[in-house]
Amino acid sequence: MRLFSGFILCAFLFFFSAENGQAAPDVSAAQAILMDAESGHVLFEKDAYEARPIASITKIMTAILAIESGKMDEETIISRNAIYTEGSSIYLEQGEKMKIQDLVYGLMLRSGNDAAVAIAEHIGESEEGFVYLMNEKAKWLGMNQTNFTNPHGLDNEEHYSSAYDMAILTKDAMRNKEFQEISGSTSYLSESRSYSWQNKHKLVTGYYTKATGGKTGYTRRTGRTLVTTAEENGHSLIVVTLDAGNDWNDHIALFEWGFEKLTEESLEKETDVKETTGNSVRSFLSEFLRKVAGIQSW
Repeated sequence: MRLFSGFILCAFLFFFSAENGQAAPDVSAAQAILMDAESGHVLFEKDAYEARPIASITKIMTAILAIESGKMDEETIISRNAIYTEGSSIYLEQGEKMKIQDLVYGLMLRSGNDAAVAIAEHIGESEEGFVYLMNEKAKWLGMNQTNFTNPHGLDNEEHYSSAYDMAILTKDAMRNKEFQEISGSTSYLSESRSYSWQNKHKLVTGYYTKATGGKTGYTRRTGRTLVTTAEENGHSLIVVTLDAGNDWNDHIALFEWGFEKLTEESLEKETDVKETTGNSVRSFLSEFLRKVAGIQSW
């Protein structure tokens, strides 16, 4: 009797924990989102729809527009305006010629603000023209809490987005194979350089083996912003955090929780299918045996 009671208690605890699952992680970010990259389903969010400054994760939009322009193999002449852009740089020189493809790698891996302006001036024919394209694509994607004023993300009161909007943008960008390759590269050697550019995104360069791409961002006013994509067992997820004190760990924790949640849901679906199939078979056998019994009594 004691053994039977113990068995019932264990079974109760198992089903109780399976029903409730692992609690969602506590993240340091002011805004955060975990999104299914295929369906767009939101698995976790923390103030994800609030508009705020986003820093260099802006460059995801700059990169995908450059790729979609079909001008990646074209060369551009670097302007004075580009080389004097503040902040992070790939150290372009005025009058230097460089392929747009190289500039996009420098943009995504090294977060070059000079590369962002050079891309904008070539693709949009001016920085202002390119910003117009950025906002048009944002509207088309339904990024309703977004407004761009520049191609790099340097602080501006009118330059903002939300964690949700940036996840929507990343979901769209990751459908492009070339963007996937660039975003997920650990390093890149341009024909015009004697040294490789190393990716600043630590999760992509080995800190988290499931990471497939993303973009870092930071300004003093904005704080740390981060976008990461990851994949496990055929499931692709996106995490975006804004103003995070511990963004690397935030992303890992959200991914691990999300992958576990998706695995549990898959197992539940398989169980439902098996139960439905089993019930159908049992119903058929029951009906068959009833008829056989009826024939025998006749």
